[in-house]
Amino acid sequence: MSTPTSSARTFTLADFDFELPPELIAQHPASERSGSRLLDGRGPQPIDRVFRELPELLRSGDLLVFNNTRVIKARLYGNKASGGALEALVERILPGTQEVWAHVRASKSPKPGARLRFADAFDAEVLGRCGPDGGVFHLRFEGDPLTLLDQHGHVPLPPYITHADDADDVRRYQTVFASAPGAVAAPTAALHFDEALLARLAERGIRSAEVTLHVGAGTFQPVRTDDLTEHKMHSEWFDVPAATAEAIRATRAAGGRIVSVGTTTLRALESAALHASPQELLQAGSRDTDIFITPGFELKVVDVLITNFHLPKSTLLMLVSALAGYEHIRALYRHAIDQRYRFFSYGDAMLIER
Repeated sequence: MSTPTSSARTFTLADFDFELPPELIAQHPASERSGSRLLDGRGPQPIDRVFRELPELLRSGDLLVFNNTRVIKARLYGNKASGGALEALVERILPGTQEVWAHVRASKSPKPGARLRFADAFDAEVLGRCGPDGGVFHLRFEGDPLTLLDQHGHVPLPPYITHADDADDVRRYQTVFASAPGAVAAPTAALHFDEALLARLAERGIRSAEVTLHVGAGTFQPVRTDDLTEHKMHSEWFDVPAATAEAIRATRAAGGRIVSVGTTTLRALESAALHASPQELLQAGSRDTDIFITPGFELKVVDVLITNFHLPKSTLLMLVSALAGYEHIRALYRHAIDQRYRFFSYGDAMLIER
């Protein structure tokens, strides 16, 4: 559910536009995960760093919260019974069934009852349409969806990455700690962490906890209205374990900071706080969220955010502006472009605070 925001200024979509040289859109990851650049944007002046410096930038007693979702090979290529080509992007696997929700691209939309053939290996039946605008197809696979996707699917690289997925993408478009399959896009801020960096963070007394938010294809959908109050966010499933909620409360009570690794983690944590009492801070459990965080939104849980650089006019750019301030984010993005930082999923990161 979305929460209305209040702000002294009314923002429109145009406020979140900026010019990005196309060559700054990263097409491949850095050769070493923690070797990416890190823009330290916590103070009045940005500082250029390397991601492996992160342990020195946090404090003993801080709590890093990661999204442990695992990217599935959600993109499928196939044909309709008529022979026409189609492409499907699985949005969600329905638990305990052989059914999925998927975006399907074809010259003509398949009708309920139609059979689709994927990878010349297995069939799916169209059960109907779903989603707020009927834009998602409800399909039944002839076997376990996770198994079939793993065998015949492709890494669902974002639309701005122009090469076909390869073996390197299978490894690098995935965090080193991914454990809960279900995402169709990576929690990209966490791609910069490797085992050595995680060990150094632990040695410095920086603890960690996990949530799960299965990132949906809607994360790449553009905002189509200049009036932000008219935008309807896509829905994503998330889970905040009781142990994570307790670790957050204990950290806050001890004077530590909650450091969100990525916007997906932040969305899960702030969604869990929407109806919590001040004493409990956030509610553990799992549910769907369509939270829309724009400047003026009062964040209750997250103090510090590690995040990549986001698309112009995107809801994620609005989210980071809500956390760190609109003008501050504009200045950081100008600096990042001037200093030739790499943008988007395979790009560099920045560190900002509330």
